[in-house]
Amino acid sequence: MSVDETVKREIPDATVARLPGYLRALGQLAAGDVLSVSSEELAHSAGVSSAKLRKDLSHLGSYGVRGVGYDVAHLAYQISRALGLTHDWPVVIVGMGNLGRALASYGGFATKGFQVVALLDRDPAVVGQQVDDLAVQPMAALEALVTPGEACIGVIATPASSAQDVADRLVEAGVSSILNFAATVIQVPEEVHMRKVDLSTELQILAFHEQQRVGGQDDLLEGVGR
Repeated sequence: MSVDETVKREIPDATVARLPGYLRALGQLAAGDVLSVSSEELAHSAGVSSAKLRKDLSHLGSYGVRGVGYDVAHLAYQISRALGLTHDWPVVIVGMGNLGRALASYGGFATKGFQVVALLDRDPAVVGQQVDDLAVQPMAALEALVTPGEACIGVIATPASSAQDVADRLVEAGVSSILNFAATVIQVPEEVHMRKVDLSTELQILAFHEQQRVGGQDDLLEGVGR
């Protein structure tokens, strides 16, 4: 099977969402000089069942050897290739508040196949400030940074009130993939891929599970006291 055929293989969205977890687990194994790993061991490290892991990896091809397991380095490469991480993706971050600056300073992007190429903000007091190796540019510079038809990922780290306007500007400039950290729903054209990261929502989900756990313990204690 050629590289192109493997990359273009149809992979379910649920599987794609789990691939970064497998890649992270493989990276930890490689750091410990582990050369091969069984599906059970890799599944445990990634926090999924071995059956689910084997099914997910079957969408990439057959890379395991019965009785031996998976070659850690080779499987990591295949997953990286499927995710498009075998070359760097340019990233533009819009919004240089606390979150935007933290994202801009995150050293993990470079090791994961992403290169932050520009930082943008509409506040004249912020424009020109240095964040690590990059100077903050005005929003007017966006169009010159993006070449329509070429891959570029836009990250929105602005207040919710300006997020839709920023998304519109990114789309108009030719950005077709957006990661939204703003606490609001953003509308984009169907051909634009968008992912939303809402920390408050994740905390609310955790609060629900904590309430269920504590509530269950309270019910148990009430039963014992009767």
